[in-house]
Amino acid sequence: MNELTIEVDAAEVGLDSERLKRIDAYLAGYVADGRLPGWLLTLRRHGRLAHVARCGSRDLEAGLPVTDDTVWRVYSMAKPITSVAAMMLYEEGRFALGDPVSEFIPSFGDVRVYAGGSDLKQVTVPAVEPVRIWHLLTHTAGLTYGFHRAHPVDALYRAAGFEWGTPPGADLAQACDLWAGFPLLFQPGTEWNYSVATDVLGRVVEVASGQRLDEFLADRIFRPLGMTGTAFWADPAAQPRLAALYSPGPDGKAARLDAFGRGALREPRMLSGGGGLVSTAADYDRFTQMLLHRPGSPAGELDGIRLLSPRTVAYMARNHLPGGLDLETFGRPLFAEAPFRGVGFGLGFAVLLDPVPGKVLASAGEISWGGAASTTFWIDRETDLTVSFFTQLLPSSTHPIRQQLRQLVYQALTD
Repeated sequence: MNELTIEVDAAEVGLDSERLKRIDAYLAGYVADGRLPGWLLTLRRHGRLAHVARCGSRDLEAGLPVTDDTVWRVYSMAKPITSVAAMMLYEEGRFALGDPVSEFIPSFGDVRVYAGGSDLKQVTVPAVEPVRIWHLLTHTAGLTYGFHRAHPVDALYRAAGFEWGTPPGADLAQACDLWAGFPLLFQPGTEWNYSVATDVLGRVVEVASGQRLDEFLADRIFRPLGMTGTAFWADPAAQPRLAALYSPGPDGKAARLDAFGRGALREPRMLSGGGGLVSTAADYDRFTQMLLHRPGSPAGELDGIRLLSPRTVAYMARNHLPGGLDLETFGRPLFAEAPFRGVGFGLGFAVLLDPVPGKVLASAGEISWGGAASTTFWIDRETDLTVSFFTQLLPSSTHPIRQQLRQLVYQALTD
C-alpha cells in the first residue's frame, strides 16, 4: 500500500506538465543548498494521482534516499485523524458536541481561568461555563502548549514537563488531569489558542469508546482505510524506513536532531492524538481522499468503506469560530500550522474563508493542516485537488514552504 503510482496523465485532469516541473525544481533547491534533507510531494486531481515528486535523503548521514515507503513523523497532522475518530463516536450518539468534557474526564469539572499574576503566583477566577467537546475540536478551550513561550501558563506547562514532550511515565489520562489543574488562558469559547486540546480529545475518544486510542484508530480508521504504515511509533520493521529528524543549524543547513527524533523509535506511554503519529505519504493520501467529496464518491468514504457521513464531513469543514471570524481576529498571534488572515477553524483543521487577505492562491473552503516538522496537506473542494508534502525539518516556521507550495501548485492548473 506504500507505492505511489501515477494514475493519470496530468493534462487529462487540467494540469500542465511543464508547469508541474516548476514545483519540483523549486523544492529541489531546498535540498541543493542544504536547507532540507529531502522531501516527497503528492498531488491528486479528480481523485486520481497525477503528480508525485521526491528529492534528497530521508537520512543524510546514512545516504538513504527518500522513497515511497519512507516513514515520516507527521506530528500535528495527527489532529485531523483524532478529530475524525471523535466525530465517528459523535455519529454513534456517544456524546453531543456541547457536552462538558468533565463527563468523560472528571478533573475538568472544576477548571479555573488565568486572570493575572505570573507563572509563580497566578490570580485565577472560575470558568463561567464548562470546557465542552466542541471547544477541544476547535482549540477554543483555553488550553495551550508549553513551547509557545507567550503566556505565564505556558511556563506552568513547561515546568511540569510539557514542552515538546510529556513528564516521564505519564500516560494520557494522567496528562489530562495535569492539564486540567493548570489555569485556562481564557474563558472557554472566547478565543482560539493552538493547544493540547486534541490530546484531551483523544482521551475523550478512549473513555467514550472503551478502547485505548491506538486500538481505536487502528481498528476503526487505519485498517479499514488500508493505512498500514500509520501508528504511534515506528516499530522495528518500520525503523529502517523512518526518516531522520533535522533542525536548522547555525549555517541555515539542516542539522540532525536525534535527541528529539528518537522518540518515534519506542512505543509511547502517552498516546498523543494531537501530535504522536508516524505515517507514510501513501497512507496520508488515503486519509485525505476519504475526506474529499466528489461525484460518485461522497466525503467520508473510500473504496466502499465509510467512516463518516458526507454531512458530518461538510459540518467539520465549516468555520466554527464564533461570529464567523478568522484566526487573525479571534486567535492569538502564536505559532500555528496555518496562516491567520482569512482562515477560520473547523472541527479538526483550518478552513480557508477568503484567500485574498492571506495573499495566496487558493480556494475558499479549502481545509488543511500541517505538522511541526514542516509536513502539510490541503484539500481544495472547489478544484477537486488534494496535495500532501512530507519532510522532516523542525520547526515548521523555519521556511515559508507551505505558502510557496500553494503558489507553485495553483499556477500549474489550466482549468
